Amino acid sequence: MADKTAVAQIDLTKVKPYGDTLNDGMTEVAFTLPVPYGDEASEAAKILAKKMGLDEPNVVYSKAMTPEYTFFVVYGKCQHMVDYTTIKVAKVEIDVMDRLECAEYIKDNIKRPVVIVGASTGTDAHTVGIDAIMNMKGFHGHFGLERFEGIEAYNLGSQVPNEELIAKAKKLNADAILVSQTVTQKDIHIENLTNMVELLEAEGMRDKVILVCGGPRISHELAQELGYDAGFGQHKYAEDVASFVLTEIVKRNMI
Repeated sequence: MADKTAVAQIDLTKVKPYGDTLNDGMTEVAFTLPVPYGDEASEAAKILAKKMGLDEPNVVYSKAMTPEYTFFVVYGKCQHMVDYTTIKVAKVEIDVMDRLECAEYIKDNIKRPVVIVGASTGTDAHTVGIDAIMNMKGFHGHFGLERFEGIEAYNLGSQVPNEELIAKAKKLNADAILVSQTVTQKDIHIENLTNMVELLEAEGMRDKVILVCGGPRISHELAQELGYDAGFGQHKYAEDVASFVLTEIVKRNMI
């Protein structure tokens, strides 16, 4: 843990990794190379680490994964720095309300049940994300939307075609559609998320629903680029999504 004297010396315009001493740049990286285990493999790992910008690279662990592949853990000193003061991140700007506050907000401002439908769409078979947001038990001590008074939450599960999710939203006259994407290899989530927007536009529904997506590689910036109203990544819970949807309903006068 950094002591108070070290904290006082931090220059936020020149931020670099911290190991044992402030600004020592100590960094750990792990990767696999398609080469057989041995001294030559370790040397290749060190050369690659140097090209990554790490000085004095040291292979602290290596293991043959197969006869042709080797896994490495490498330590080194990063020489690059970041000007933290210039960083601007696009994010959902809302005052997050807890579950009880959301219920009061609905009673005071919307005065009717709020309908939200969600699913892991396309070929995505993972439900951990959509379940964490929608299911009653929620995740990590944060209850899901099913437990929120005033919200009618419908979780369609995984591998749901975009067309099916849209049809459900249309049938229920949903206020919001939540799309969860966990599988993102080769950017398959981009294609699927884009398809959802295109289908909604074709149905004439895009401006009639609040469209939200989420997942480990989803950012608010990416979501907006793809035509969504908001995107929620890691460490976001039902209350974050609910707070956005509820305030957006009032903002758009969807009451």
